Amino acid sequence: MKSAVKSSKVNRAWLNDHVNDTYVKLAQKDGYRARAAYKLQEIDETLHLIKPGQLVVDLGSTPGAWSQYVRRKLSPRSATGGGAATGTLNGKIVALDILPMEPIDGVVFIQGDIREASVLAELAEKIQGERVDVVISDMAPNLSGISSADAARVEHLVELALEFAQDHLKPEGALVAKVFHGGSYDTLSKRFRETFVMVKRIKPKASRDRSAETFLIGIGLKNG
Repeated sequence: MKSAVKSSKVNRAWLNDHVNDTYVKLAQKDGYRARAAYKLQEIDETLHLIKPGQLVVDLGSTPGAWSQYVRRKLSPRSATGGGAATGTLNGKIVALDILPMEPIDGVVFIQGDIREASVLAELAEKIQGERVDVVISDMAPNLSGISSADAARVEHLVELALEFAQDHLKPEGALVAKVFHGGSYDTLSKRFRETFVMVKRIKPKASRDRSAETFLIGIGLKNG
């Protein structure tokens, strides 16, 4: 009974924080599906990664806020307001998630599990042999609370994003990937340094203070 009461209090506290969250309100105002859009926005405004004419692949895209942000950046003349621009798309966006995603104008969406070879093959087919300018990955596993198991799950998803980037990025391309401080962080940071010419770590202001998430950004393939 005590655990149920405690869980109820935690849920109420989370809901209260969520409703009063500055970025939640901003997302509602700007037409974004989630506050996560502002994490990518800060990363992009810091490093200037996303530009019209590019091919961008969004891994772990649902509910679609990152794809909305990219969509807006790839049609800047018409993106005068709102989270998802509806003007002429100058570029290409391919999004992938294991969960369904409501359509976004101009975004090619694949529902599937990136851990499956058939899904990776479909993703490769959708980019039609083109080299990718930017891969953005907000993928995260369902966490069990068992730190060693969770670290392994996080590491596996980031490794898959890294492998996709190595196979499909342009030599000067970039990968943005969500990671978590903990058991796998040092390993993943080392992998990024081995793979990319430049590696940056950014914890955006839109990331909640209590969250262990941060983002590793790799720019320029060393073997490119």
